[in-house]
Amino acid sequence: MQSKLNLDPQIIDSARNAAANIAENVQSFIDKHTTVTVERTILRLLGVDGVDEVDVPLPNVIVDNIVEGGGLNRGAAFWMGNAMVQTGLAPQEIAFKVSLGEIDITKLPIASNDKIVAAIEPIAIKTVERIANNRKDRENFLKTIGEGKKPYLYVIVATGNIYEDVIQAQAAARQGADIIAVIRTTAQSLLDYVPFGPTTEGFGGTFATQENFRIMRRALDEVGQEVGRYIRLCNYCSGLCMPEIAAMGAMERLDVMLNDAIYGILFRDINMQRTFVDQYFSRIINGFAGIIINTGEDNYLTTADAFEEAHTVLASQFLNEQFALKAGIPEEQMGLGHAFEMDPKLENGFLYELSQAQMAREIFPNAPLKYMPPTKFMTGNIFRGHLQDALFNMISIWTNQGLQLLGMPTEAIHTPHLHDRYLSIENAKYIFNNARDIGEEVEYKKDGIIQKRAQKILAEAESLLKDIEVEGIFNTIEQGKFGGVKRAFTGGKGLAGVTEKDSKYFNPFIKLMLGGAR
Repeated sequence: MQSKLNLDPQIIDSARNAAANIAENVQSFIDKHTTVTVERTILRLLGVDGVDEVDVPLPNVIVDNIVEGGGLNRGAAFWMGNAMVQTGLAPQEIAFKVSLGEIDITKLPIASNDKIVAAIEPIAIKTVERIANNRKDRENFLKTIGEGKKPYLYVIVATGNIYEDVIQAQAAARQGADIIAVIRTTAQSLLDYVPFGPTTEGFGGTFATQENFRIMRRALDEVGQEVGRYIRLCNYCSGLCMPEIAAMGAMERLDVMLNDAIYGILFRDINMQRTFVDQYFSRIINGFAGIIINTGEDNYLTTADAFEEAHTVLASQFLNEQFALKAGIPEEQMGLGHAFEMDPKLENGFLYELSQAQMAREIFPNAPLKYMPPTKFMTGNIFRGHLQDALFNMISIWTNQGLQLLGMPTEAIHTPHLHDRYLSIENAKYIFNNARDIGEEVEYKKDGIIQKRAQKILAEAESLLKDIEVEGIFNTIEQGKFGGVKRAFTGGKGLAGVTEKDSKYFNPFIKLMLGGAR
C-alpha cells in the first residue's frame, strides 16, 4: 500500500522491531509461568464442567485442590492425567469425586510421565477437533449465506437477561447489524471464576457463561438464515478468567472477542504478571478458533487526552500486534482498536481523527481494525450526538475500517432502546452507501495538517516503543506511560494465582493449537 500520509517506512519498521523485542522479552517470562486461570482453562478443555453443591465451578474446585496440595507448578493436565491413570475415571467423574472429598488429587500415587501424557492426549485432541469443526462451520456459513460488507456494523445488547438479549440481538440483525456484542455484566472481569448456566440477572450487561454463549449462538444462526447474512457473536475475553472465556467461546463458535494484552492491567487493576501469562494462552485459543480479537486501545482515550496521547494508542497497537503474533494469531484476526474521541470543540478535530484512522489503516493493512465511537464527549444532547456519530461513520468508510462499533445518540443517557439502535444503524448505512469509495478518490495535501499529524504521531510512538525496549514493559507500566495509569509489578488483583512452572509441567493444548498445528 502506497502511503497517502507519506509515512516513513523505516520509522514504521523501527517501531515494529522495538515492539517485537518488547514482546520477546515478556515471552521469556510467560514461558516460565502459569496461573490458576490457565489451569482451569485446561480442565475445561479436557471436559470438566458444572458446579458443586454450593455452585462453585468444578474447574475451580480441582485447581483449588491442586493449590492446597502445592502442585500448581506441575499443572492441571499432569494431575488430571495421573488421576485418570490411577482411577480409570474420566476427567468429569474425577472432578465430582474431588468436589465430594473422595479424591485428593495431589495425594494419589504418581504414574510415569509417559502414562500421564498418554491418558490426556486423546481427550485434548478430541476437544481441538471440536474447535476446528466450529471454525469449518463458520467458514461454511460464510460461503453459503454470505455476510455484510465491511466495515461490519457492530452493536451491543446489554439487558442482563440472556433471553431478552436474544430478542434485541435478533431485532438488531434484522435492522442490518453484522456483529452482536453481548456486554458482560459490570465487574465480571474481577470474578476469579466463571458462572454456570443461563442467567437472567445482571447489572450493566449479562454474565458471560458457556450456556449463554450457546443460547445466543443458536439465536444468531437462526436469524442469520432468515436475513441471509452470517451474524457474528462477540463477547469479552478479558479479566481474571480471560483464557477460560476464550475456551468457552471457541467451543460455542463465537466469532469476535475483546482480548487485549494490557487493558486488564490498566483499567481493572489486574496484576500484570497474571495478565501477560493469561493473555498468551487466551490468544492461542482464539487464534486457533479463527476468532477475531478486539484490542482495547480506545480505553486509553477515556482517561487520557485523545490529541496529546494519540501516540500511546499507536504504540499499544504495535505491541498488541506482536503479542498476538507470538500466540499464532494472523493479521487478519487482529481487530486492533482505536477511537473517535477528540474534543468536539477542538478546531480541525475531524482532520486529526481522519489522520489517526488513516495511519492505523496504512500501518496495519491486513488487520480488520476495530473503530470505537465517541463516548467521552457525548452529553445527552441526542442531536449533537447523532452528528458526532455521523462524522465517526464518515471517517470509518473513508479509511476502510473493519469493525465499526456504532455510536448511539443516547450514549450519555441510558442503555440503548431498540429504536436508538435502529437510528444508529440507519445513520451508518446511509453514510457507508453514499461515500463507499471516497477513500479511493481523495488524496491528502503534501505536508498538510493530516500528513504532518500522522508523521508526528508515528515518530512519537516509535520513540516511546524504543524507550520501553530499554526499560522493559513492566517498568513502563509502573511509570504510568499508558493512559496515565500506574500499576505495580507486585500489585493488583490475582498475583497469588501466578506460579513458576516445574520441569514436569505440560499443557497439551499449546502444542496442538499453536502455529503449525493449525
